[in-house]
Amino acid sequence: MKKLALHWKIIIGLVLGIIWALLSSQLGWSEFTVNWIAPFGTIFINLLKLIAVPLVLFSIISGVANIGDPASLGRMGGKTLGAYLLTTILAVGLGLTLVNIIKPGALVDEQSRIDNRISYEIWADAEGYEIKDGINYLKDPAFLERAQKISDLSKSELQDATVSEKMETADKTKDAGPLQPLVDLVPQNFFKALTDNGLMLQIIFFALFFGVCLLFIPNEKSAPVTKLVDSIMEVFLKMVDLVMQAAPFFVFALLAGVVSKMAGDDIGKVWEIFKGLSWYSLTVFAGLMLMIFVIYPLILKLFVKQIPYKGFFKSMSPAQTLAFSTSSSAATLPVTMECVEENLGVDKKVTSFVLPIGATVNMDGTCLYQAVAVVFLAQLHMIDLTLGQQLTIVLTATLASIGSAAVPSAGLVMLIIVLGSVGLNPAWIAIIFPVDRILDMFRTVVNVTGDATVSSIIAKGEGMLHYKEPKSASETFDMDS
Repeated sequence: MKKLALHWKIIIGLVLGIIWALLSSQLGWSEFTVNWIAPFGTIFINLLKLIAVPLVLFSIISGVANIGDPASLGRMGGKTLGAYLLTTILAVGLGLTLVNIIKPGALVDEQSRIDNRISYEIWADAEGYEIKDGINYLKDPAFLERAQKISDLSKSELQDATVSEKMETADKTKDAGPLQPLVDLVPQNFFKALTDNGLMLQIIFFALFFGVCLLFIPNEKSAPVTKLVDSIMEVFLKMVDLVMQAAPFFVFALLAGVVSKMAGDDIGKVWEIFKGLSWYSLTVFAGLMLMIFVIYPLILKLFVKQIPYKGFFKSMSPAQTLAFSTSSSAATLPVTMECVEENLGVDKKVTSFVLPIGATVNMDGTCLYQAVAVVFLAQLHMIDLTLGQQLTIVLTATLASIGSAAVPSAGLVMLIIVLGSVGLNPAWIAIIFPVDRILDMFRTVVNVTGDATVSSIIAKGEGMLHYKEPKSASETFDMDS
């Protein structure tokens, strides 16, 4: 096992975790798994988040301060945001294309879709939304009794605590003024921003501001501060090394807990949950896999010819497998930075600046999933979204992704805002809750892969890419070495 590369150990941990969860469900041990094994998975994510926030802070300060030239900083910042925006639009466009071709919502039996349609019309009437396609089942006497039953069901569903909580969060975002995102960017209390998971953009703002100011003071005064920041960053990277040595065992606990909570003591629940949402899940999965294995490699081939297809995935596999298991690009950030620096040969000046920003603003996987989810839910309720409404989804999903927290299932809150932008019921997120956690794992892999792709492109443009293809598997980044 000692000679086995880290990413293979993590994959073994993933598989064993799922097998254990299904076995414990069959034997009635799910409560034991949730109470005595799953907490170690939570500890793992907490440890990575503990490291991630200060690492973002000090790595951005270090990256900006070591650039040396304020003009270079502005140029790199513009290229970074432009590249992330481009990949986000590609992801949303791909998602909309797939969901309109496959039509996963239309593959559900028609009787269920009629019931869903009646439920939608009841909601739209109560909320004052206009039904634009001219179809109205509520006016048909044949559906009156069914409509009454569906109305009662909808009211009970809306009382779901988890949905209500996410709707309340989305309402606060929706009701804010047009410049509220700009106001939220600037912290009034930096230490509060450090302790609040949702304020990563404020930490990035402070780090950029601090780093830029270091560029404008005499070198003899800034050098000690820069040296201290670099040293602190190295300490946090060593913390990552130590935590990752136990990653396969932590990942086993994490996956065992996630699947056990879904299944309980009835293994059939997992099958029923996934069977009902299979076409939706397959559509999202297809889009995410195309992003990882086709779109990003094509972009790399276009801009960075020296990184081969296999070499890229070999270099990034530890970060990708960790992203899959944690569902958090922020928690994966320390490993992503190390993979990009050590394996892809991207200069630390680039990774320290581009990757922490990417972990916050680059949510390609989340945007693709939002596009598919909104159209799927519309199809499920027999609603045909116009081209204009689908373009609204593109714009809203892109802007919503910028402020989306890099933590598990944060995309669900943003999805509520996207649903509202095209006049659909935000409570419908409850429909896709059961499969969201699994798909979230794949979405995070897309986000991390996109971050690595963009950082490689920026490094190439700045003349800071020094990729060397490893001669053997042992030269690929392995935390255990």
